[in-house]
Amino acid sequence: MIHSLFIINPSGDVFLEKHWRSVIPRSVCDYYLEAQRASPNDVPPVLAAPHHYLISIQRGGVALVAVSKQEVAPLFVIEFLHRVFDTFQDYFSDCTETIIKENYVVVYELLDEMLDNGFPLATESNILKELIKPPNILRTIANTVTGKSNVSSILPSGQLSNVPWRRSGVKYANNEAYFDVVEEVDAIIDKSGATVSAEIQGYIDCCIKLSGMPDLTLTFVNPRLFDDVSFHPCVRFKRWESERILSFIPPDGNFRLMSYHVGSQSVVAIPMYVRHNLVLKSNGDQGRLDLTVGPKQTMGRTLENVSLEICMPKCVLNCSLTANQGKYSYDPVSKVLVWDIGRIELPKLPNIRGSVSVASGADTSGANPSINVHFTIPALAVSGLRVSRLDMYGAKYKPFKGVKYVTKAGKFHIRM
Repeated sequence: MIHSLFIINPSGDVFLEKHWRSVIPRSVCDYYLEAQRASPNDVPPVLAAPHHYLISIQRGGVALVAVSKQEVAPLFVIEFLHRVFDTFQDYFSDCTETIIKENYVVVYELLDEMLDNGFPLATESNILKELIKPPNILRTIANTVTGKSNVSSILPSGQLSNVPWRRSGVKYANNEAYFDVVEEVDAIIDKSGATVSAEIQGYIDCCIKLSGMPDLTLTFVNPRLFDDVSFHPCVRFKRWESERILSFIPPDGNFRLMSYHVGSQSVVAIPMYVRHNLVLKSNGDQGRLDLTVGPKQTMGRTLENVSLEICMPKCVLNCSLTANQGKYSYDPVSKVLVWDIGRIELPKLPNIRGSVSVASGADTSGANPSINVHFTIPALAVSGLRVSRLDMYGAKYKPFKGVKYVTKAGKFHIRM
C-alpha cells in the first residue's frame, strides 16, 4: 500500500523519510513541490507521477507525502496520514518540524508500529502508548543512562482482544465522562442579507476516564437531524441503524466519537448579521466604509470571540477607521483588514466606520470584497441537537457525567 513516507517543511526540504518496502529516492517529492509552487494553498491531494502515486496532506506547517507504486484507495491513505499527524500531536503535544526533529527516535518507532510492510497495523493511541511510552524528561534521562528504548517488551493486552482500541486493567480514583458537542456553521450570505447556502459540520469529542471495561449508550433527543454521520470504530453501527442510539465501549482518554453533517437549510439558524456599506471612488476622493455587527438567532446566548476579516480590493491603499468596540488592523501589503471585536454586549452594537484611501485612476467597478466572519457561542448547539441521557453498563460505580455545547463559525462568508 504505502511504500515510503516523506515529511516536508514549509521551505520544501524533506527532513524525515521512512521506507517500508523499497527505498524510493526523495527526488520523487519534486512532483509535489512543483504542484505546491503552482498553487501553495490548493495542492491536489493525489498526484500521479510516471512510476508512483503521491498522496499528501498539509497540517501545522508540515506536509506528509505518502508514495505508492500501485493504485490505492486515496481516502484510506489520507485518513492514515491524518492519524499519523494526530498521533504525533498526542505524543509530543504539537507536530512541528522542530518537535519531530527533537523526537526522531520515537517518531521512527511509532511509524514502525503503525505500518507493517506498508499496511496499517496499530493506529489506536491506547495501543501505541502501551507499545511505545510517550517521551518525558525522566524517561529520556533514564534511557540515555541505561541504553534502553521506549519500546515495551510485552505485547499490549488490547491488541489481542476484540476491543483493540481500549487497554485492559484501567483504574481511576475519579471516574468521569465528558462530551463536547461542537458545531461549525458554514454559510454564504449575499449583499441583501439573504442566505445563499448554509450547513453545519459537527463533531462530538470525548474525554473518558472510567475504570474497567464500561459499556456506554448515548441517547439523543432528536437523532433524525443528522444527514451524514461518521463514527469511531468503537460504535456499534447496527444498533445506530435500528434504534438511533450510540452504543460503544469507549477508548481510554480523549477521542472523537462521531462527526456529523446537517445540510437542510431550514434547520440552520444564522446567528449574526453584518450591515455593511463600502463606497470606493477612483477620482482621488476618499472612499467610505461602515460596518455594524449584531446578533440574529442566538437563542438568548452571547456571541463571543467575534472578529471580521475583509480582503480589500487591490486599489485600496490604506484605511483610517474608528471602532466603538474592539481594535482593527490593516495590512497595506496583503490588503487585509481585521477587526477584532470580542464579545457583543447588547444593546450597544459594534460599529466601525471611516475613510478608505483609493489609488487615483484605479478601476473600482468590480471591487466587491467578502467578509470572513469568526465567532463562538458557548452553551449552544445551533442545530438544536441535545443529548438526552448517558447510561453505563458493566461497571458498579457511578461516574460523573458532563455535556458541553459550543457553536463556532466555520467558513462563514458575507458578500459586500
